[in-house]
Amino acid sequence: MEYEAVIGLETHVQLKTKSKMWCGCANAFGAEPNTNVCPVCLGLPGVLPVANEEALRLTVLTGYLLNCTIPRHAKFDRKNYFYPDASKNYQLTQYDQPSTAHGFVDFEFNGGISRVRITRAHLEEDVGKLTHFDRTSGVDFNRAGVPLMEIVSEPDLTSADMAYEYLNALKDILIYGGVSDCDMEKGMVRCDVNISVRPVGAKELGAKIEIKNMNSFSGVRRAAEYEIARQIEVVKNGGKLKQSTRRWDDVAGVTEEMRSKEDAHDYRYFPEPDLMPFAPTDAWLADVQKRVVELPLARKQRFITSYQLPAGDAEVFKNDVALGNYFEPIAKQSKNPKAVANWVINNLRAKVTEANEREKAEQGALGLEPADMQLTSLTDLKFKPEALAELIGLVEGKSISNSAAQQVFAEMFESGKAPAAIVQEKGLAQVSDTGVIEKFCDDAIAANPNPVADYQAGKVAALNSLKGQVMKLSKGKANPALVGEILERKLKG
Repeated sequence: MEYEAVIGLETHVQLKTKSKMWCGCANAFGAEPNTNVCPVCLGLPGVLPVANEEALRLTVLTGYLLNCTIPRHAKFDRKNYFYPDASKNYQLTQYDQPSTAHGFVDFEFNGGISRVRITRAHLEEDVGKLTHFDRTSGVDFNRAGVPLMEIVSEPDLTSADMAYEYLNALKDILIYGGVSDCDMEKGMVRCDVNISVRPVGAKELGAKIEIKNMNSFSGVRRAAEYEIARQIEVVKNGGKLKQSTRRWDDVAGVTEEMRSKEDAHDYRYFPEPDLMPFAPTDAWLADVQKRVVELPLARKQRFITSYQLPAGDAEVFKNDVALGNYFEPIAKQSKNPKAVANWVINNLRAKVTEANEREKAEQGALGLEPADMQLTSLTDLKFKPEALAELIGLVEGKSISNSAAQQVFAEMFESGKAPAAIVQEKGLAQVSDTGVIEKFCDDAIAANPNPVADYQAGKVAALNSLKGQVMKLSKGKANPALVGEILERKLKG
């Protein structure tokens, strides 16, 4: 009997707010342990929480980005459990009436577009961070109370690779929308993976086994691959799977059982008595809707159809929003958007990277840390986008050669001068005068009898050697296409 995997994901994302969910403590990474804390986020007796409105906005914004419905009534609940990283002995979350529900994410997978349904994206608070030492453990409550959004998918994923691609697509959406920085090294995204297996074609789900607190997407993929194979092996050998929670040991490459899986009633949910239900108004929702942005997949597809770009170029502009934003106004006014894309991706991006590496070295020598360095961005360029359009026009109009255009671009980047002025100043205008080029060709033919003989003997590639000699004689100014035509005519005559 063949078996198939059924996977659902619970993705926890820290929201991009300046302060915590219920108090004014900083939502900041890297502070000394237990310094960004107060009686509210420590849950001391007598304190009252006040909801962070920006966190509410970002959660509803996420609902719009994930095609969810936005209920007009949501509330917070207490999820009761005892664990050292939860100083209150409960977590404030949303249980039966979340801020968003019933959406979907479309993403690229296996050469097509796949869809995963979203059950809900609800708002809660993060808990502290435990650090285990040789004989003791420490808890840092700086993270406690940070706004945390949990995005729960339906069990629509069927493989480890599909889960990986979904998570990357979800991360792109959240970054695009300004919801979260999604910096996994700072713990801003964590994931619980729910996996079951069943006979192919069966409708009923198998026992759900959860892998807790995955902190990398590649780790999710490795853990899912292992766990799917493990579960299939158990059932094929006549064993029975039970609902449980496991952890992933990335070094050993195995999952290990932690405990039996809790049900909702084990947490004794009840409405949070210190917070009013959340009932957004039409005006409030309209204000949030103004922040909705074009989604990454839609942007890529639009760049392909509107500008006839290959998928690889559109993917670059999808991943680098600033670069795509620089490209688009030029492309809209160009007859050849592909040429614009080539210059922006291959030349402009390379120059900015080169300048940044140089600046990092210079500023590093002065003792500056990376966070304090001032690096070149597209907004710092000395020339305007119109200048790049002008340069491309000079190349397409045969006024300068491609090699000369590289020289002009390098000068533009350093000085900000206009392309035409640089061409004039450096004498880089392309020579298209037939009489002048014929003289260069005659001289090249006379000085290179061996390539001439090879070409006339049928070695077509020998013509490139002669072209090179003509370009050398013309100091790179001769029109290459015209050079080829004249050489062929003279050698065949």
